[in-house]
Amino acid sequence: MKKHLIVMLALSAALFCLPVAQAQSERFNVVYVMTDDQAPWTMGAYGNRESITPNMDRIAKEGALFRNAFTVTPVCSPSRVGFLTGLYGTQVGITDWIAPNEDAAGLGLPATATTWPAVLQKQGYRTALIGKWHLGSTPAFHPTKRGFDHFYGFLGGGNTPLDPTLEVNGKETKLKGSLPDLLTDDAMRFVEANKAKPFALVLHFRAPHTPYAPVPPEDSEPFKNLDPTIPTFKGLDVQQTKRFYREYYASVHSVDRNLGRLLAQLDQLDLTRRTIVIFASDHGYNIGQHGIHTKGNGFWMLGGANGPKRPNMWDTSLRIPLLVRWPGVIKAGSEITEAVTNLDLLPSILGMLRVAMSQSSQQNGLDFAPLLRGEKVAAWRDAVYGQYDLHNGGLAYMRMIRTSDWKLIRHHHENQMDELYDLKNDPDEARNLYNNAQHAKTRNELQNKLTSWQRSIGDPLTKEKSRLITGQ
Repeated sequence: MKKHLIVMLALSAALFCLPVAQAQSERFNVVYVMTDDQAPWTMGAYGNRESITPNMDRIAKEGALFRNAFTVTPVCSPSRVGFLTGLYGTQVGITDWIAPNEDAAGLGLPATATTWPAVLQKQGYRTALIGKWHLGSTPAFHPTKRGFDHFYGFLGGGNTPLDPTLEVNGKETKLKGSLPDLLTDDAMRFVEANKAKPFALVLHFRAPHTPYAPVPPEDSEPFKNLDPTIPTFKGLDVQQTKRFYREYYASVHSVDRNLGRLLAQLDQLDLTRRTIVIFASDHGYNIGQHGIHTKGNGFWMLGGANGPKRPNMWDTSLRIPLLVRWPGVIKAGSEITEAVTNLDLLPSILGMLRVAMSQSSQQNGLDFAPLLRGEKVAAWRDAVYGQYDLHNGGLAYMRMIRTSDWKLIRHHHENQMDELYDLKNDPDEARNLYNNAQHAKTRNELQNKLTSWQRSIGDPLTKEKSRLITGQ
């Protein structure tokens, strides 16, 4: 008995005296990949049989696919705020994509907003942002001041798909090659350099954002002769729309091909078994859906036109792909049907890693890690809320509530633009029932919930006149 006790004490002492590097190496790494302007309908995993996305599909097959994932704001910068901080755009003063003049004036992600990479950085993780930032270009907002040890990419919102200018080692540098290839090259260098320690890699592709082309031949050739399926919306220029689809799919393929390179590296370095891989997009997308092109600030494309804008919060603009591979935890081929939002990424990544966030930090998301573990969750959200204050290239102040059956969109300051959709019977949101007296009770109940939510997050529009619902 005494001998057994001595052995146990010796083992305990050995465990407590493990080198920090060895203890850290057992922690899960995180690889978070986000595309720009990619809708779920572009992927094989979500049912597309014309796009070619074997590597995105691989993550779904080996992990979990979310059927009802949404962004709370359907444009770039405020969506990225949500993914990184769990905050709504109005809570940090970023409610539309950050335009160049706003960049120059010093608009960006404030230091008071906590990013999940910053939390992991304090836990000993090496962190990197590679690719698009678009949350402030002046030095005060640099990614290295928001939780990233390493940055390689571009600070603004735009770039070119070929021969881009990127920040490399702190200097703007004109490079040769395909942008997705260049970003992935650096991501792989980061993984190789940090393979022996826990790391969090955030890889933000610019593709498939416009302009879609040019891309390398290996990405465009598979679609050269494709006759793509397009929306059947009256007034669409069929040939133009089909050309857009071929170019869009080729741009998506340029991401998928590079994702395959990164996944192969994780396999080769024996990192797959202890690396959580998350794939998402910043928001949804339209190429002819509802007769528009692009996202929440989309514009009419009927008759081959290029405008005017149609500010919107349709599901095609809000719904995002979300895939998670968590080796040894998620049952391969799982599907999550609960409604999740981009705000959930912060608490969920920390929840997967069992890392606590400071109680003084503010965020609005829910931790979906229990759903991935297959645990029963007693209560989940019954509604998704959204906001979008468009002021670049147009003007709109929208607030939204979406349940499984209904969606209400209020357009503040604009008359006759409010929308109500019966999602159960009209999932394509083709029939606006806002002024239909038969649904006044439902509309008013949704409005009450929407107003309560606005007050709960300190929405600036709550302080303004809340226009009465028609019929009240």
